[in-house]
Amino acid sequence: MNAPAHSGTRPPAEAVRREVRDGVLVLTLDRPKANAVDSATSHALYEALRAFRDDETLRVAVLTGAGDRFFSAGWDLRAAAAGEAIDADHGPGGFAGLTEFFALDKPVVAAVNGLAFGGGFELALAADLIVADAHAEFALPEVGIGMIPDSGGVLRLPHRLPRAVATELLLTGRRMGAAEAARWGLVNRVAEPGPGTPALDAAVALGREIAAGAPLAVAAVKEVLRETGQLGVAEGYARLRSGELPRYTAMLTSADAAEGPRAFAEKRTPRWTGS
Repeated sequence: MNAPAHSGTRPPAEAVRREVRDGVLVLTLDRPKANAVDSATSHALYEALRAFRDDETLRVAVLTGAGDRFFSAGWDLRAAAAGEAIDADHGPGGFAGLTEFFALDKPVVAAVNGLAFGGGFELALAADLIVADAHAEFALPEVGIGMIPDSGGVLRLPHRLPRAVATELLLTGRRMGAAEAARWGLVNRVAEPGPGTPALDAAVALGREIAAGAPLAVAAVKEVLRETGQLGVAEGYARLRSGELPRYTAMLTSADAAEGPRAFAEKRTPRWTGS
């Protein structure tokens, strides 16, 4: 499950703050002191992400934590002490609203602004890309408390790191800093130290880069990656050509697929319609 962490309580509606920056949705997990997640917060995060999925004006979401010490420390021990079971209902999106939200065809960037431990690390792994502050650290310490990181950590980490490195982290619970995570390719970008919110600012900038692409093409990339990630190249081609990938099929015959080459030939910025 998720490594436990003490956290102050806060109503779910206030625990997930929403703002739009430069056309990028920013969702901030705000549960002092450690941005830990209980069942209600998981539901709130899922509802925010579901609304993002259904909002045609939003193309990319960034997830971050309030403050500068914790991205998220995972499972909320206070909720557990109050009777919330390890296998509590976290909603359709799984723990933290995203770890089992498989049908989200819009990109999510995790802006890891501090410690991402247990379920917090699993939440970051469920995002498509990770931007981290230089002082950020990642760990899955579940074995030390008699559990395993079964909200995606034990499943996703071996696909994001060399298997031996992932196995070491899973079996020892040791911390991995942002620089090491970047060397292994786990983190896409490490934000330079500075005032304000470096990881969030860098993640929003990355989100704007993604949003400059054609909406259907971006969705098709996510769909193809999801549907072919466990396949060999030949099997992946077969899946790609099967006609069973709706986002990819829609992209092939879209107005945007004609607009892109036209804009290139006319030396202008494409005008995407998402159709």
